[in-house]
Amino acid sequence: MSRPNNDVHAFEAHTSDADLDDLRARLAAARLPEAETVHRAAPGPKRWDQGVPLADLVDLVDYWRTEYDWRSFEERLNRIGQFRTTIDGVGIHFLHRRSRRADATPLVMTHGWPGSIAEFIDVVDELADPEDGDAPAFHVVVPSLPGFGYSDKPTVTGWGTERIAAAWVELMGRLGYRRFVAHGGDWGGVVTTILGGRFPEHVLGIHTTLAQAPPGLTTDGLTEAERRWAEETRDFWRDRGAYAKQQATRPQTIGYSLVDSPVGLLAWILDKFAEWTDTEDSPFETVSRDRVLDNVTLYWLTRTGASSARIYYESHHSLDPELRVDVPSAITTYPRDIEKYPRPWAQERFRQIVRWRTPERGGHFPSLEVPEFFVRDLREGLAAVLAVHR
Repeated sequence: MSRPNNDVHAFEAHTSDADLDDLRARLAAARLPEAETVHRAAPGPKRWDQGVPLADLVDLVDYWRTEYDWRSFEERLNRIGQFRTTIDGVGIHFLHRRSRRADATPLVMTHGWPGSIAEFIDVVDELADPEDGDAPAFHVVVPSLPGFGYSDKPTVTGWGTERIAAAWVELMGRLGYRRFVAHGGDWGGVVTTILGGRFPEHVLGIHTTLAQAPPGLTTDGLTEAERRWAEETRDFWRDRGAYAKQQATRPQTIGYSLVDSPVGLLAWILDKFAEWTDTEDSPFETVSRDRVLDNVTLYWLTRTGASSARIYYESHHSLDPELRVDVPSAITTYPRDIEKYPRPWAQERFRQIVRWRTPERGGHFPSLEVPEFFVRDLREGLAAVLAVHR
């Protein structure tokens, strides 16, 4: 293990009372539209055909204003351990939880949009110091993507996924981790793919819930289930990808609403939690209101609605079609995720798949929806990756 770099500084989150009072005042003064014109019996996913139903939003806004406790989340972040360092001119914030185990492996976990480091705070401790002494342990590093949370907002273009992956290699080196494993989903899955493909001298292997295949592959020879995956992914981007088109082409325009209106920000993000989770009526069937509000409040207090959207402007559809990942890869595709690629397609990019899993439950946010399974699956996947090196 290399020596840590002194350019890494401890960081503590502490929002002023004035900012929290301002949030509650804005919530109290919110102007809301009339109810949607979708007449469906509750419960059922069709209630969400036009977006977030008014009644659901009103209930959640009232809870956010009168009961939700931001300080509790803030304290949890501080207990895990927060740090910042400047890489390539941009301040990068990250959680860092060192394991007490001498045999622990360094692990970088990358979130996506509309997620944040909040996706992983319920699993960090168990990954670092598992109750089961026979389970693998990890030194866990969870960075905030540039433009997200307590990381800096880039002031120039160019901070796409390739640059982020290179920054993560530098970050891990500064912490003394010359070689490490990586996990990610959503944009974090893209960054993780690039880490495995571009930096095999540093990356021992990867675990991802997003195994994007190269474009232009045929459906010939696929099973019926694999064809259905391909069709569902195609239909998602054709019919339900308007949010990505907006953020990829006009992030500044939507950013004014996301930074000025907490209700607008909540609705924009809640819509994705509702549609992308493995639920039938409400995301709160599997993800707690507090965890969703931890995530949304982090966006609000750091004013990152616009800056986080710019990752789409920088990187949408930009993954190099020629990129191949030769390091060992463990891939888990959850049934209600938004992008699902058949294994024959994934194998065209990921050349050494050592573990392939398709669970029966879970959606786009598995660390929040099925946390116990997520931890077990991540451990087993990374154990398969590391076994290649023994």
